[in-house]
Amino acid sequence: MARAQLRIRAAGLAGGAIVTVGLALATTAPASAASVARPAVIAAASASDPVASQSNPAATGPSGVQAKEAAIANAATGRVLWSRDLNTERPMASITKVMTALVVIRAGDLGRRVTVPSAVIAYVQTHGASSAGLRPGDILTARQLLYALILPSGADAAYTLAVAYGRGIGAFIAKMNATARALGLTRTHFSNFDGLPYPTGYSTYSTAANLIKLGLTAMKSAVFRSVVDRRTYRIRPGSGHHAYFWQSTNPLLGVYPGAIGIKTGWTPPAGHCLLFEATRHGRTFIGVDLDSPGVGATVSGADATRMLNWAFSLPGR
Repeated sequence: MARAQLRIRAAGLAGGAIVTVGLALATTAPASAASVARPAVIAAASASDPVASQSNPAATGPSGVQAKEAAIANAATGRVLWSRDLNTERPMASITKVMTALVVIRAGDLGRRVTVPSAVIAYVQTHGASSAGLRPGDILTARQLLYALILPSGADAAYTLAVAYGRGIGAFIAKMNATARALGLTRTHFSNFDGLPYPTGYSTYSTAANLIKLGLTAMKSAVFRSVVDRRTYRIRPGSGHHAYFWQSTNPLLGVYPGAIGIKTGWTPPAGHCLLFEATRHGRTFIGVDLDSPGVGATVSGADATRMLNWAFSLPGR
């Protein structure tokens, strides 16, 4: 695994892993988690970040959170209630796909028919990426491909959408970075559309503060919310495409009461990552954990659960 010279930045293979039609993802990873050297810090935190200035340093905070970086905020106001290393740049793995989805949704025309390119097979195999099991030549709508992108964290779906909506992959990545700048995500950079480790292992990065902003923006979209809230999605065989069945990699959906999204991520350098949101009794909280411990590629919801339990226990926050 390459190391950066000045500012260590990281990205990742893909988040989560279950695929389609009963096919499980095989992600390429080092022989053991212990063999992976994880960067502890990617860049110094900035006290001037507007989200950071809203956090409450006097808050007791949730107990037992093991993530290297984490934060939870009131989704109605954006006010950060608790954080750890709020503005430190770290890899986010397949949380990257939240921006991919946002760029596609903002471009519109989600009913357009998109042909899965033949290159997706080699792309997934070369990078050992998570896959939605897309069949080259199949024709699906952009809206259907959003489910393939988010639920099984399909790098093949990300590739297909980037080609279709970018007029080329480089142009699509440029749109991702332009959107990040427009949203004020000053400590975020995308080198690709899915969180895979290229051109280097440390070239795609963000912070807890920036990812909460991104999540808040994405969750304002009814289309995005309807996708990330689904535990499963099925496409029957039809004219121009095969059958597909996708399951969400989100460990909170259907398990944590009130969970409504958002996106998992995992790579050896990034650890377990989760951007999450939950709502109960008129209160909604959004949070993120980066580099949480775990076994294998299956993202754990333990840190998110601890943060949400703490937030919902706060009176009138």
